[in-house]
Amino acid sequence: MNIAVVGTGYVGLVTGTCFAETGNTVYCVDIDAEKIKKLKKGVVPIYEPGLDILIERNIKVGRLKFTTVLADAVKESNLIFLCLPTPQDDDGSADLQYVLKVADDLGKMFRSDPGLGFKVIINKSTVPVGTSEKVKNAIKKHSPGYEFDVASNPEFLREGMAVDDFMKPERVVVGTSSPKTKDMMEQLYEPFVRSGNPIYFMDEKSAEVTKYAANSFLATKISFMNEIANLCEITGAEVDKVRIGVGSDSRIGKRFLFPGVGYGGSCFPKDVIALINTAKENKYDFKILKSVYDINKNQIIRFFKKIENHYSKDLEGKTFTVWGLAFKPNTDDVREAPAIRLIEKLLESKVKVKAYDPAAMETGRRILKDKIEFCETPYDALENSDALIIVTEWNEFRTPDYQKIKKMLKKPVIFDGRNLYDLSKMEEMGFTYYSIGRKAVISKQ
Repeated sequence: MNIAVVGTGYVGLVTGTCFAETGNTVYCVDIDAEKIKKLKKGVVPIYEPGLDILIERNIKVGRLKFTTVLADAVKESNLIFLCLPTPQDDDGSADLQYVLKVADDLGKMFRSDPGLGFKVIINKSTVPVGTSEKVKNAIKKHSPGYEFDVASNPEFLREGMAVDDFMKPERVVVGTSSPKTKDMMEQLYEPFVRSGNPIYFMDEKSAEVTKYAANSFLATKISFMNEIANLCEITGAEVDKVRIGVGSDSRIGKRFLFPGVGYGGSCFPKDVIALINTAKENKYDFKILKSVYDINKNQIIRFFKKIENHYSKDLEGKTFTVWGLAFKPNTDDVREAPAIRLIEKLLESKVKVKAYDPAAMETGRRILKDKIEFCETPYDALENSDALIIVTEWNEFRTPDYQKIKKMLKKPVIFDGRNLYDLSKMEEMGFTYYSIGRKAVISKQ
């Protein structure tokens, strides 16, 4: 098949590249000429393991093409995927201006060239319920007689594992009322589901809600476990043991039960608020999700208070090392990252911050600029610091050189927002160690 992918952000690049990898010819479109110029040379603007190799391979064989001209891509393609940003608007709703602008452009194209043939426009972006209908109306406004369809095909990609998730999906969700579109989408996704994983076909509105519901439920699991962790701290229970006991129930499962400083990224925060807003627009009070939002917002504040309380609320003039800037490991994405929020609170307390992240130094620098010191290695960041603060659970932080940490810090103090280290190990090594949902270890040295 010939496919146009409009938008070369995170979702668009992964989508277009993976479709090309299975033999399709894919035209990726973006208005950013400099970005397209770099992509044509194989320069990938995001950090996603394995993606650069696939892009280079598919450019070389001519299956993956990049252009700034939407009309050229549309002319050659039967399937047009909209992978456009839907940022949070001022009122909490998803801003559809980019999606509807492309729909408007498509309508004008179809009117000027009615011989283009049947096209399917697919919303791959995370969009509120009813967006497929809005896209359809925006196109029909210009070309009421043109034959086309609009479908919903939400993505379920985990940053850091997106290529694997796309190539071997647990499920594919397609919202369409058209048998013709159903056949085309079934043919497109057949190579990805040969192991037997399902393609679920449903109406467009149900597909749109499915994406928001999935992300919001996962965010709810995270926030619930963080509340349990907070209760464990108060009562003296050990959250790690509680997590194992709860997660062994097959109805609940082990995943997303690790307590920490809260969720971040481009999806969970935005999607939770968008679903709350959709409920509000339909005069429904989504109480659970409102609590999820509040819990996540407060979790980093609670963690900051651990730091503040250790120093008797006197942080001014101190130096702290932060390991981890990305909202999760295996990505350079710092959008809504807990680390950024924590650093901003530390800076408000007039402290010096030194930071290290294996992948997110450049993206972190774009936000924090020269407000903090960015270090070349995790150990460089420790020099003359009062304490180490861990915010992102990168693998390289899991088994560090503890003796080196002790030697480089002014005092052996660690604030661990991801529960990476064993309490008995910390006690044995002589660290003062604070984590989430577990007792504090206070050094006697």
